[in-house]
Amino acid sequence: MNLILKILLSAVAVLVIARFLPGVSIENYTSAIIVAVVLGILRVTVKPILIILTLPVTILTLGLFLLVINALIIMLADNLIDGFYVSGFWIALIFSLILSIFQSILYSFLDE
Repeated sequence: MNLILKILLSAVAVLVIARFLPGVSIENYTSAIIVAVVLGILRVTVKPILIILTLPVTILTLGLFLLVINALIIMLADNLIDGFYVSGFWIALIFSLILSIFQSILYSFLDE
């Protein structure tokens, strides 16, 4: 039940961010749920591989390169999902930062 709530909260966050951030568009609510699921799957599967492959750069930049990895995952989701569009790398970076903040706030309500 908790997983379903997290997916729905992520989908709401994606919808809100796409509404206010220029350069990000989403076609409908179904696409937002698919984006939430695909981002979750990519974060579990692809992100650890990218972190291991880029470990020297991540250490050299004191962890800031992880923001680039998050943006790359957003851009990969853009390529995988038809109803989700991100215009470029910098927009994907901003989108990932805002999404992380929204998810932290929304997930804190689930713990209570």
